[in-house]
Amino acid sequence: MFELPSRKVIDKGIVEEVKRDAYEQAIKAIFDKYKQYDISMVSHRVVHGGEDFKESVIITDDVKQKIDALSRFAPLHNPINLLGIELAQKIRPDALHVAVFDTAFHQTMPPVSYLYPLPYEYYEKYGIRKYGFHGTSHRYVVQRAEQLMGTPKEKLRLISCHIGSGASITAVRYGQSIDTSMGMTPLAGVMMGTRSGNIDPGILPYIAEIEKTDTAGAMEILNKESGVLGLSGISSDLRDIEKASAEGNERAKLALELFAQRLHDFIGLYLARLNGIDGIIFTAGVGENSELVRQLVCNGLEYAGVILDKEANRNNKGEGFINSPYSPVKIMVIPTNEELVMATDAYQLFLNKTDMVQV
Repeated sequence: MFELPSRKVIDKGIVEEVKRDAYEQAIKAIFDKYKQYDISMVSHRVVHGGEDFKESVIITDDVKQKIDALSRFAPLHNPINLLGIELAQKIRPDALHVAVFDTAFHQTMPPVSYLYPLPYEYYEKYGIRKYGFHGTSHRYVVQRAEQLMGTPKEKLRLISCHIGSGASITAVRYGQSIDTSMGMTPLAGVMMGTRSGNIDPGILPYIAEIEKTDTAGAMEILNKESGVLGLSGISSDLRDIEKASAEGNERAKLALELFAQRLHDFIGLYLARLNGIDGIIFTAGVGENSELVRQLVCNGLEYAGVILDKEANRNNKGEGFINSPYSPVKIMVIPTNEELVMATDAYQLFLNKTDMVQV
Protein backbone atom coordinates (compact mmCIF):
# COMPACT_ATOMS: atom_id res chain seq x y z
CA MET A 1 0.00 0.00 0.00
CA PHE A 2 1.54 3.25 -1.22
CA GLU A 3 1.00 6.92 -0.65
CA LEU A 4 1.51 8.70 -3.99
CA PRO A 5 3.25 10.61 -5.43
CA SER A 6 5.70 10.36 -2.49
CA ARG A 7 5.99 6.55 -3.04
CA LYS A 8 5.91 6.10 0.72
CA VAL A 9 5.06 2.50 1.69
CA ILE A 10 2.26 2.63 4.24
CA ASP A 11 2.07 -1.14 4.74
CA LYS A 12 2.80 -4.41 2.99
CA GLY A 13 1.95 -8.06 3.39
CA ILE A 14 1.30 -11.34 1.66
CA VAL A 15 -1.56 -13.85 1.68
CA GLU A 16 -0.53 -17.40 0.76
CA GLU A 17 -2.05 -20.83 0.08
CA VAL A 18 -5.59 -19.54 -0.46
CA LYS A 19 -8.11 -22.15 -1.63
CA ARG A 20 -10.34 -21.18 -4.56
CA ASP A 21 -13.50 -21.19 -2.45
CA ALA A 22 -11.85 -18.89 0.13
CA TYR A 23 -10.57 -16.39 -2.43
CA GLU A 24 -13.34 -13.81 -1.93
CA GLN A 25 -12.90 -13.92 1.83
CA ALA A 26 -9.14 -13.42 1.48
CA ILE A 27 -9.52 -10.41 -0.84
CA LYS A 28 -12.15 -8.89 1.46
CA ALA A 29 -9.87 -9.33 4.49
CA ILE A 30 -7.17 -7.23 2.78
CA PHE A 31 -9.58 -4.36 2.12
CA ASP A 32 -11.09 -4.65 5.62
CA LYS A 33 -7.61 -4.15 7.08
CA TYR A 34 -7.39 -0.76 5.36
CA LYS A 35 -11.01 0.36 5.62
CA GLN A 36 -9.95 3.57 7.39
CA TYR A 37 -8.13 4.69 4.22
CA ASP A 38 -9.73 6.31 1.19
CA ILE A 39 -8.19 4.03 -1.44
CA SER A 40 -8.09 5.87 -4.77
CA MET A 41 -6.49 3.20 -6.94
CA VAL A 42 -6.18 -0.58 -7.01
CA SER A 43 -3.51 -2.08 -9.27
CA HIS A 44 -3.91 -5.67 -10.47
CA ARG A 45 -1.17 -7.87 -11.87
CA VAL A 46 -2.41 -9.82 -14.89
CA VAL A 47 -0.13 -12.49 -16.32
CA HIS A 48 -1.17 -12.57 -19.99
CA GLY A 49 -2.09 -9.52 -22.04
CA GLY A 50 -1.35 -11.03 -25.45
CA GLU A 51 -0.99 -8.50 -28.27
CA ASP A 52 -3.95 -6.52 -26.95
CA PHE A 53 -2.06 -4.73 -24.18
CA LYS A 54 1.29 -3.04 -24.71
CA GLU A 55 1.02 -1.01 -21.48
CA SER A 56 -1.00 -0.79 -18.29
CA VAL A 57 -4.66 0.22 -18.69
CA ILE A 58 -7.69 1.31 -16.73
CA ILE A 59 -9.96 -1.72 -16.35
CA THR A 60 -13.23 -1.55 -18.28
CA ASP A 61 -15.72 -4.24 -19.27
CA ASP A 62 -13.93 -4.51 -22.62
CA VAL A 63 -10.57 -5.02 -20.86
CA LYS A 64 -12.08 -7.76 -18.69
CA GLN A 65 -13.49 -9.53 -21.76
CA LYS A 66 -10.05 -9.52 -23.39
CA ILE A 67 -8.37 -10.82 -20.22
CA ASP A 68 -10.92 -13.62 -20.16
CA ALA A 69 -10.34 -14.43 -23.85
CA LEU A 70 -6.57 -14.63 -23.20
CA SER A 71 -7.15 -17.34 -20.58
CA ARG A 72 -6.54 -19.87 -23.37
CA PHE A 73 -2.85 -18.92 -23.14
CA ALA A 74 -2.69 -18.73 -19.32
CA PRO A 75 -5.43 -21.00 -17.93
CA LEU A 76 -3.80 -21.21 -14.50
CA HIS A 77 -3.40 -17.45 -14.13
CA ASN A 78 -5.78 -15.20 -16.06
CA PRO A 79 -9.05 -16.62 -14.65
CA ILE A 80 -7.77 -16.07 -11.11
CA ASN A 81 -6.49 -12.60 -12.03
CA LEU A 82 -9.92 -11.75 -13.42
CA LEU A 83 -11.66 -13.10 -10.32
CA GLY A 84 -9.48 -10.85 -8.16
CA ILE A 85 -10.36 -7.84 -10.31
CA GLU A 86 -14.10 -8.48 -10.09
CA LEU A 87 -14.01 -9.03 -6.33
CA ALA A 88 -11.96 -5.87 -5.75
CA GLN A 89 -14.29 -3.84 -7.97
CA LYS A 90 -17.24 -5.14 -5.98
CA ILE A 91 -15.62 -4.18 -2.68
CA ARG A 92 -14.19 -0.81 -3.83
CA PRO A 93 -16.37 0.29 -6.77
CA ASP A 94 -15.33 3.96 -6.50
CA ALA A 95 -11.59 3.27 -6.82
CA LEU A 96 -9.75 3.37 -10.15
CA HIS A 97 -8.82 -0.23 -11.04
CA VAL A 98 -5.78 -0.73 -13.26
CA ALA A 99 -4.38 -3.84 -14.98
CA VAL A 100 -0.58 -4.26 -15.26
CA PHE A 101 0.45 -7.03 -17.65
CA ASP A 102 3.47 -9.34 -17.36
CA THR A 103 3.64 -9.54 -21.15
CA ALA A 104 3.46 -5.79 -21.92
CA PHE A 105 7.20 -5.00 -21.68
CA HIS A 106 7.98 -7.64 -24.30
CA GLN A 107 5.63 -6.25 -26.95
CA THR A 108 8.62 -4.38 -28.44
CA MET A 109 10.13 -7.70 -29.65
CA PRO A 110 10.54 -7.89 -33.44
CA PRO A 111 8.84 -10.70 -35.41
CA VAL A 112 12.15 -12.59 -35.75
CA SER A 113 12.10 -12.94 -31.95
CA TYR A 114 8.44 -13.71 -31.31
CA LEU A 115 7.42 -15.90 -34.28
CA TYR A 116 7.70 -19.68 -34.18
CA PRO A 117 8.68 -21.63 -37.32
CA LEU A 118 5.14 -22.98 -37.74
CA PRO A 119 2.60 -22.38 -40.50
CA TYR A 120 2.11 -18.59 -40.47
CA GLU A 121 -1.66 -18.96 -40.32
CA TYR A 122 -1.34 -20.31 -36.77
CA TYR A 123 -0.05 -16.90 -35.74
CA GLU A 124 -2.60 -15.00 -37.82
CA LYS A 125 -5.63 -17.05 -36.75
CA TYR A 126 -4.75 -18.25 -33.26
CA GLY A 127 -2.10 -15.88 -31.92
CA ILE A 128 0.51 -18.62 -31.47
CA ARG A 129 3.74 -16.70 -30.81
CA LYS A 130 6.21 -15.88 -28.06
CA TYR A 131 4.84 -13.36 -25.54
CA GLY A 132 7.31 -13.43 -22.65
CA PHE A 133 6.65 -12.86 -18.96
CA HIS A 134 8.11 -11.22 -15.82
CA GLY A 135 7.91 -8.01 -17.86
CA THR A 136 7.12 -5.77 -14.89
CA SER A 137 10.20 -7.03 -13.06
CA HIS A 138 12.48 -6.72 -16.10
CA ARG A 139 11.16 -3.21 -16.73
CA TYR A 140 11.90 -2.06 -13.17
CA VAL A 141 15.44 -3.43 -12.93
CA VAL A 142 16.39 -2.12 -16.38
CA GLN A 143 15.26 1.38 -15.39
CA ARG A 144 17.16 1.06 -12.12
CA ALA A 145 20.31 -0.16 -13.93
CA GLU A 146 20.20 2.95 -16.09
CA GLN A 147 20.23 5.07 -12.91
CA LEU A 148 22.99 3.05 -11.20
CA MET A 149 25.21 3.09 -14.27
CA GLY A 150 24.62 6.78 -14.90
CA THR A 151 24.05 6.05 -18.58
CA PRO A 152 20.94 6.87 -20.62
CA LYS A 153 19.01 3.85 -21.85
CA GLU A 154 19.60 4.90 -25.46
CA LYS A 155 23.22 3.78 -25.00
CA LEU A 156 22.70 0.58 -23.01
CA ARG A 157 22.58 -3.09 -24.00
CA LEU A 158 21.56 -5.19 -21.01
CA ILE A 159 20.72 -8.78 -20.12
CA SER A 160 18.19 -9.01 -17.31
CA CYS A 161 18.07 -12.28 -15.35
CA HIS A 162 14.90 -12.72 -13.29
CA ILE A 163 15.73 -15.89 -11.36
CA GLY A 164 13.22 -17.20 -8.83
CA SER A 165 11.04 -20.30 -8.73
CA GLY A 166 10.09 -19.10 -12.19
CA ALA A 167 12.97 -17.72 -14.26
CA SER A 168 13.40 -15.77 -17.46
CA ILE A 169 16.24 -14.01 -19.27
CA THR A 170 15.60 -10.89 -21.36
CA ALA A 171 17.77 -9.10 -23.91
CA VAL A 172 17.22 -5.33 -23.69
CA ARG A 173 18.50 -2.91 -26.30
CA TYR A 174 18.16 0.82 -25.58
CA GLY A 175 15.45 0.25 -22.97
CA GLN A 176 13.34 -2.14 -25.03
CA SER A 177 12.96 -5.90 -24.85
CA ILE A 178 14.16 -7.49 -28.10
CA ASP A 179 14.01 -11.13 -26.98
CA THR A 180 13.15 -13.17 -23.91
CA SER A 181 13.40 -16.80 -22.86
CA MET A 182 9.78 -17.56 -21.95
CA GLY A 183 7.40 -18.21 -24.81
CA MET A 184 3.67 -18.35 -25.50
CA THR A 185 3.41 -19.69 -21.95
CA PRO A 186 5.67 -19.40 -18.87
CA LEU A 187 6.75 -23.05 -19.37
CA ALA A 188 9.32 -22.23 -22.05
CA GLY A 189 12.91 -21.07 -21.67
CA VAL A 190 15.33 -21.92 -18.90
CA MET A 191 14.97 -24.71 -16.36
CA MET A 192 12.96 -23.56 -13.32
CA GLY A 193 11.87 -24.74 -9.89
CA THR A 194 9.22 -27.18 -11.14
CA ARG A 195 9.09 -26.34 -14.88
CA SER A 196 11.19 -28.06 -17.51
CA GLY A 197 11.89 -25.06 -19.73
CA ASN A 198 12.76 -25.83 -23.37
CA ILE A 199 12.72 -29.53 -24.29
CA ASP A 200 12.33 -31.57 -27.47
CA PRO A 201 8.58 -31.23 -28.28
CA GLY A 202 8.54 -34.91 -29.24
CA ILE A 203 8.93 -35.74 -25.54
CA LEU A 204 5.40 -34.52 -24.77
CA PRO A 205 3.41 -37.23 -26.62
CA TYR A 206 5.93 -39.84 -25.45
CA ILE A 207 5.32 -38.89 -21.78
CA ALA A 208 1.58 -39.03 -22.43
CA GLU A 209 2.01 -42.55 -23.87
CA ILE A 210 4.26 -44.04 -21.17
CA GLU A 211 2.31 -42.44 -18.30
CA LYS A 212 -1.01 -43.44 -19.93
CA THR A 213 -2.30 -39.89 -19.70
CA ASP A 214 -3.36 -37.15 -22.13
CA THR A 215 -1.69 -33.90 -23.21
CA ALA A 216 -3.03 -32.09 -20.13
CA GLY A 217 -1.53 -34.77 -17.90
CA ALA A 218 1.84 -34.54 -19.63
CA MET A 219 1.76 -30.75 -19.34
CA GLU A 220 1.09 -31.12 -15.62
CA ILE A 221 4.30 -33.13 -15.33
CA LEU A 222 6.31 -30.54 -17.27
CA ASN A 223 4.85 -27.67 -15.23
CA LYS A 224 4.76 -29.08 -11.71
CA GLU A 225 7.03 -32.14 -11.45
CA SER A 226 10.05 -31.20 -13.56
CA GLY A 227 12.87 -28.65 -13.38
CA VAL A 228 14.98 -28.53 -10.23
CA LEU A 229 12.44 -30.63 -8.33
CA GLY A 230 12.31 -33.36 -10.95
CA LEU A 231 16.07 -33.68 -11.41
CA SER A 232 17.02 -33.49 -7.75
CA GLY A 233 14.11 -35.45 -6.31
CA ILE A 234 14.49 -33.22 -3.24
CA SER A 235 12.95 -29.78 -3.64
CA SER A 236 12.16 -26.96 -6.03
CA ASP A 237 13.84 -24.49 -3.65
CA LEU A 238 17.42 -23.65 -4.67
CA ARG A 239 18.36 -23.12 -1.02
CA ASP A 240 17.60 -26.77 -0.32
CA ILE A 241 19.46 -27.83 -3.47
CA GLU A 242 22.59 -25.83 -2.62
CA LYS A 243 22.62 -27.30 0.89
CA ALA A 244 22.18 -30.88 -0.36
CA SER A 245 24.83 -30.37 -3.05
CA ALA A 246 27.32 -29.11 -0.46
CA GLU A 247 26.60 -32.25 1.60
CA GLY A 248 27.53 -34.46 -1.36
CA ASN A 249 24.14 -35.28 -2.91
CA GLU A 250 25.00 -35.98 -6.55
CA ARG A 251 21.52 -35.40 -7.97
CA ALA A 252 21.29 -32.07 -6.16
CA LYS A 253 24.69 -31.12 -7.58
CA LEU A 254 23.55 -32.12 -11.07
CA ALA A 255 20.32 -30.11 -10.75
CA LEU A 256 22.25 -27.04 -9.59
CA GLU A 257 24.79 -27.30 -12.41
CA LEU A 258 22.13 -27.82 -15.09
CA PHE A 259 20.05 -24.93 -13.71
CA ALA A 260 23.05 -22.59 -13.95
CA GLN A 261 24.08 -23.98 -17.35
CA ARG A 262 20.70 -23.23 -18.92
CA LEU A 263 20.90 -19.65 -17.65
CA HIS A 264 24.47 -19.39 -18.93
CA ASP A 265 23.36 -20.66 -22.36
CA PHE A 266 20.71 -17.98 -22.75
CA ILE A 267 23.12 -15.25 -21.71
CA GLY A 268 25.49 -16.47 -24.44
CA LEU A 269 22.63 -16.39 -26.95
CA TYR A 270 21.70 -12.83 -26.03
CA LEU A 271 25.32 -11.69 -26.06
CA ALA A 272 25.20 -12.59 -29.75
CA ARG A 273 21.78 -11.02 -30.34
CA LEU A 274 22.90 -7.74 -28.76
CA ASN A 275 26.37 -7.77 -30.36
CA GLY A 276 27.95 -7.37 -26.94
CA ILE A 277 26.56 -5.93 -23.72
CA ASP A 278 27.14 -3.17 -21.20
CA GLY A 279 25.59 -4.91 -18.17
CA ILE A 280 24.05 -8.03 -16.66
CA ILE A 281 21.35 -7.76 -13.99
CA PHE A 282 20.47 -10.44 -11.43
CA THR A 283 17.11 -10.10 -9.69
CA ALA A 284 14.30 -12.06 -7.92
CA GLY A 285 14.75 -14.54 -5.06
CA VAL A 286 17.61 -16.66 -6.40
CA GLY A 287 19.22 -13.90 -8.46
CA GLU A 288 19.31 -11.56 -5.47
CA ASN A 289 20.39 -14.06 -2.81
CA SER A 290 22.44 -16.90 -4.32
CA GLU A 291 26.09 -15.99 -4.73
CA LEU A 292 26.76 -19.53 -5.97
CA VAL A 293 24.24 -19.36 -8.83
CA ARG A 294 25.55 -15.93 -9.89
CA GLN A 295 29.11 -17.29 -9.89
CA LEU A 296 28.20 -20.42 -11.88
CA VAL A 297 26.29 -18.35 -14.43
CA CYS A 298 29.14 -15.87 -14.94
CA ASN A 299 31.95 -18.44 -15.06
CA GLY A 300 33.27 -18.72 -18.61
CA LEU A 301 31.94 -15.38 -19.79
CA GLU A 302 35.23 -13.59 -19.21
CA TYR A 303 35.94 -13.69 -22.96
CA ALA A 304 32.95 -11.34 -23.41
CA GLY A 305 34.16 -8.89 -20.76
CA VAL A 306 32.04 -10.32 -17.93
CA ILE A 307 34.44 -10.54 -14.98
CA LEU A 308 32.93 -11.29 -11.58
CA ASP A 309 34.55 -10.03 -8.35
CA LYS A 310 34.20 -13.06 -6.07
CA GLU A 311 34.50 -11.05 -2.87
CA ALA A 312 31.96 -8.45 -3.98
CA ASN A 313 29.64 -11.26 -5.05
CA ARG A 314 30.03 -13.04 -1.71
CA ASN A 315 29.51 -9.91 0.40
CA ASN A 316 26.72 -8.32 -1.61
CA LYS A 317 23.58 -7.44 0.36
CA GLY A 318 20.74 -5.86 -1.55
CA GLU A 319 21.52 -3.56 -4.47
CA GLY A 320 25.07 -3.29 -5.76
CA PHE A 321 27.76 -4.00 -8.35
CA ILE A 322 29.54 -7.38 -8.14
CA ASN A 323 31.87 -7.07 -11.14
CA SER A 324 35.65 -6.67 -10.99
CA PRO A 325 36.91 -3.08 -11.36
CA TYR A 326 38.59 -4.35 -14.55
CA SER A 327 35.38 -5.77 -16.03
CA PRO A 328 34.18 -3.91 -19.16
CA VAL A 329 30.69 -5.27 -18.43
CA LYS A 330 28.91 -4.18 -15.25
CA ILE A 331 27.34 -6.99 -13.21
CA MET A 332 24.55 -5.84 -10.91
CA VAL A 333 22.27 -7.25 -8.25
CA ILE A 334 19.04 -5.23 -8.21
CA PRO A 335 16.14 -6.32 -5.97
CA THR A 336 13.00 -6.11 -8.07
CA ASN A 337 10.07 -3.91 -7.11
CA GLU A 338 7.08 -4.86 -9.22
CA GLU A 339 4.70 -3.35 -6.67
CA LEU A 340 6.21 0.10 -7.18
CA VAL A 341 5.83 -0.19 -10.96
CA MET A 342 2.21 -1.24 -10.51
CA ALA A 343 1.54 1.68 -8.16
CA THR A 344 3.22 4.32 -10.32
CA ASP A 345 1.49 3.05 -13.48
CA ALA A 346 -1.86 3.32 -11.71
CA TYR A 347 -1.01 6.82 -10.49
CA GLN A 348 -0.06 7.99 -13.98
CA LEU A 349 -3.34 6.65 -15.39
CA PHE A 350 -5.19 8.32 -12.49
CA LEU A 351 -3.55 11.68 -13.33
CA ASN A 352 -4.30 11.28 -17.04
CA LYS A 353 -7.93 10.49 -16.31
CA THR A 354 -8.20 13.47 -13.96
CA ASP A 355 -6.68 15.77 -16.61
CA MET A 356 -9.15 14.51 -19.21
CA VAL A 357 -12.09 15.12 -16.88
CA GLN A 358 -10.87 18.66 -16.14
CA VAL A 359 -10.48 19.45 -19.84
